[in-house]
Amino acid sequence: MLTKVYGSAVFGVEATTITIEVNMDKGIGYHLVGLPDNAIKESSYRIAAALKNNGFAMPGKKITINMAPADLRKEGSAYDLTLAVGILAASNQIKTDQVEQYVIMGELSLDGSLQPVKGALPIAIKAREEGFKGFFLPIQNVKEAAIVDGLDVFGVTNLRQVVDFFEGKDGVEPTKIDIQSEFYEMRDAHDADFSEVKGQEGIKRCMEIAAAGGHNIILIGPPGSGKTMLAKRLPSILPPMTLREALETTKIHSVAGKLKEAGLMTQRPFRSPHHTVSNVALVGGGSYPQPGEISMAHNGVLFLDELPEFKRDVLEVMRQPLEDREVTISRAKFTITYPSSFMLVASMNPSPGGYFNDPDAPVASSPAEMQRYLNKISGPLLDRIDIHIEVTPVPFEKLSSMQNAETSSDVRTRVTKAREIQGERFASCTGIHYNAQMGTKHLREFCRLDEGSLVLLKSAMERLNLSARAYDRILKVSRTIADLDGSASVLSSHIAEAIQYRSLDRDGWLG
Repeated sequence: MLTKVYGSAVFGVEATTITIEVNMDKGIGYHLVGLPDNAIKESSYRIAAALKNNGFAMPGKKITINMAPADLRKEGSAYDLTLAVGILAASNQIKTDQVEQYVIMGELSLDGSLQPVKGALPIAIKAREEGFKGFFLPIQNVKEAAIVDGLDVFGVTNLRQVVDFFEGKDGVEPTKIDIQSEFYEMRDAHDADFSEVKGQEGIKRCMEIAAAGGHNIILIGPPGSGKTMLAKRLPSILPPMTLREALETTKIHSVAGKLKEAGLMTQRPFRSPHHTVSNVALVGGGSYPQPGEISMAHNGVLFLDELPEFKRDVLEVMRQPLEDREVTISRAKFTITYPSSFMLVASMNPSPGGYFNDPDAPVASSPAEMQRYLNKISGPLLDRIDIHIEVTPVPFEKLSSMQNAETSSDVRTRVTKAREIQGERFASCTGIHYNAQMGTKHLREFCRLDEGSLVLLKSAMERLNLSARAYDRILKVSRTIADLDGSASVLSSHIAEAIQYRSLDRDGWLG
């Protein structure tokens, strides 16, 4: 007897439906074809034990299973439940003709219980697109899959529940989630708040500008000055995610298996990889390609603490994703593209000892040592960072002050208003949503300067020995400052403020 059941394979952030054809014939044997990997080949042992421990039997016949399309490599243990249901249906241990109406995925334990799988959300989206009636998957993944409306999503804990459903017995019910209410209820909840940062008003202003324009930023300062504390609170002042952004972000984390029984992601991600991270872990890839840290930070913040300690080749692989907002991983037989639109926040000490031109510092570094340390960061990477700001230690008076600081909610209101202005400005520009994404053409159109501003900018570049690459960055940042002020044009005061956010372009830093 021939039976068809359906599973799904995930490539990149999209799913492809896999048809599992199970044929029973005279003889003895178990033949699995269709380019399965080792985890799938080993499934026969898990399936046999699970069937026996749940009152079923592995048929003593010749079992031939084909995973179509046969030229597409299948990976992982998530097909255990699909294969088990197919074997039971083909051997008439399940008497039903409904299995072909459902997508079935899950890893079996030897007792028949189910382990979670990766990529439940894109699989559910594909199942709805192709007109399937429902989707069976482990209970641990049910919240992320239930995001998809128009599809019955069944979270099950063991093989017996699936069999009972197809035999018409009462039991498992589809999971329903009110996405709209859950999304809008949780998206403004943040664990950290800007009000917890004492002092550093100038740096907070700088972070507000970075958030308003989507600008990449680097913080330079001695240990204990608050760089990491400020960076961790940046997501709390970014505009709330839209439902579309939340679905995009959830899909990536679902593919990576990082949701851990959570449903829709309502807050912008904050990723902070250690400086020992490899280039594959950062941008994605591997034998079985997975999204890297820059894709996990999509629509959020990627924080690189102690930037000069990262390997140079690791930092260099970020250059193209920073420009294109996506990363493409190519292999001999396929190409996968992961989205990677993130804000880069980096921090660093100004010298190996951590202190810069401070005669009272406990560890002193020579000018040559400082220059060698700073030169670990390449010019092309710095060229993609709009804002460089020096962070100074907070004095005792500010640390001990009981005065309430401005909350993240207050700052986020101004940031959101500035982003709305940019959204209207770039409504007709494809692929541009905020100021940091502007090219030369848009700078000429939206950042026209009056005579006084041009004179100021020219004087600053000559006196501070600013590099040519600083010119465009200053214009972009000044445009954001103008948006925060509600100004239609860029004024000399906006240029003056933007100039001070180019510390590393000044003579004595990186040349």
